[in-house]
Amino acid sequence: MTATTAPLVRLVDAGKNYGNIIALHGVDLEVSAGEVTCVLGDNGAGKSTLIKIIAGLHQHSAGTYEVESSPVRFSSPREALDRGIATVYQDLAVVSLMPVWRNFFLGNEVRKGPRMDIAFMRRTAKKELLDMGIDLRDVDQPIGTLSGGERQCVAISRAVYFGAKVLILDEPTAALGVKQSGVVLRYIIQARERGLGVIFITHNPHHAYPVGDRFLLLKRGQSLGYYRKSEITREELTALMAGGAELEELSHELERGGAGSADAAKLLGEEVHELGIDRISTGEAP
Repeated sequence: MTATTAPLVRLVDAGKNYGNIIALHGVDLEVSAGEVTCVLGDNGAGKSTLIKIIAGLHQHSAGTYEVESSPVRFSSPREALDRGIATVYQDLAVVSLMPVWRNFFLGNEVRKGPRMDIAFMRRTAKKELLDMGIDLRDVDQPIGTLSGGERQCVAISRAVYFGAKVLILDEPTAALGVKQSGVVLRYIIQARERGLGVIFITHNPHHAYPVGDRFLLLKRGQSLGYYRKSEITREELTALMAGGAELEELSHELERGGAGSADAAKLLGEEVHELGIDRISTGEAP
């Protein structure tokens, strides 16, 4: 699907203060249908604060927040969910010992009279997971027996089934190995192809770049840049995340530290060059 002209979610000059502490300042963000917007930054960059504002957990202190062109100020995550904004956190909010189908409908159980319609829920969970590309042998197996990537898929499928238009994924690949991370990235692409607007929170540019359409880089609560994919290369994105100036300065300090640090400085210098930081910092084209 192609992105619509009116973004599903738009933040303009958004900020958040906790008393005298500025957690977020002057951040712009757009999320359109059929697009993946990646939010990148290290620990303390402001990613969690941004999630909480969009998800309705906290309210912004400055700027504007719009959902489908209407200004909003959510007072709870339930209000955001009612507007189609679903968040999949790292802990996934699943009960490990419960079957997959029970977790799929957790808090939204379907009833037939006084009893739960177990047959419908089993059948629906199986179909929705299959539509997302995961074919489980048995949806009665405890969700704790699934791999990390498969559990992420269940959470994503659940959000899609219950009407999400915007899907916020909080570091879904952070605790996964290479293979399972690839599984989750495929699910993100499938969610995009189904017309959802996806906000992919990560600190890993190598995971973000293959699936992303837009990239917001945060550092200490402020934006380092906001780019479309056509405006930035993978190497430039990695360099901005790595902090080119800081790495170069550290390399020089190690060189001045004497022979014992020469090898470390050399290795660091090679990494700086490999990331393309030297070319970016001097303004040369990669």
